[in-house]
Amino acid sequence: ALYARTKLLNPKFYEGMLNSGYEGTREITKRLRNTMGWSATAGEVDNFIYEDANDVFIKDEAMRERLLNTNPNAFRDMITTFLEANGRGYWDTSDDNIELLQDLYQEVEDKIEGV
Repeated sequence: ALYARTKLLNPKFYEGMLNSGYEGTREITKRLRNTMGWSATAGEVDNFIYEDANDVFIKDEAMRERLLNTNPNAFRDMITTFLEANGRGYWDTSDDNIELLQDLYQEVEDKIEGV
């Protein structure tokens, strides 16, 4: 879990990734998916890691814009991962937060489909 925290939530890591563009955004999403994988196998991911990741990547509007513009598909996967983590009981968060994620999913979906 420390690994997840040091990488995924390290501004040097995600800023570097975002600056490298399309692939970078995919790499961030991959880290989040790996984190959920650890929740599934080891059950060793603290709730605050998901909360912190959510604060960094979802609650920050400027960050959401960047992720969406850099790689909408990877951003959609990221949102799905957060929703899955919650659905499977790995991450406990507010209803408002889940609502935001669901709205964002729809928004990204529309953008990808060019609605």
